[in-house]
Amino acid sequence: MNLKARFKKEIIPKMQAKFGYKNHLAVPRLVKVVINSGVGKNAKDKGFVDSVVFSIERISGQKPVLTKAKQSISAFKTRKGMVIGVAVTLRNKRMFDFVEKLVNITFPRIRDFRGISPKQVDNHGNLAVGFKECVAFPEIKADETDNVHGLGVCLSTTAKTYAEGLGLFKLMGFPFNADESEFKKIKKNKKKVN
Repeated sequence: MNLKARFKKEIIPKMQAKFGYKNHLAVPRLVKVVINSGVGKNAKDKGFVDSVVFSIERISGQKPVLTKAKQSISAFKTRKGMVIGVAVTLRNKRMFDFVEKLVNITFPRIRDFRGISPKQVDNHGNLAVGFKECVAFPEIKADETDNVHGLGVCLSTTAKTYAEGLGLFKLMGFPFNADESEFKKIKKNKKKVN
């Protein structure tokens, strides 16, 4: 069963039971997924920018937009209109397909992955995840790409609070780790026992 069907059949009733929504339309939903990558110091290197565009396009399945500097900043050596990043916004079917791939394929491929910190969910129920290497995605082969770069994934929801957003992402199958404060409690309890 794909994520969209699972969302309608399983996640909405569980969210209604947990948070007491009377109407199924009040349940928080995933609105969009934004994938972006900054080119940084390599902004003047056309080959690097093209490789970032190519990899983001392969990862998302959609042609990305070049983000340009709105003003010149001498400290960053940028000029107005200069390409500083690449971004793509996914909605509807592509969004659900990407999230399903992210949870089931990409996260398990990351070395030493211990889960997402619950602190990455903001107060409005949105989740931001960063990847140091784009090679974690199955579409990018390490031996095929010369320029390995990082990227950020931001998942926007209609949730109004942190708890609603965290609950939604947990039910969608995102692998959250225990909070650091929980680890501290566990360590204190072990010291008391010994």
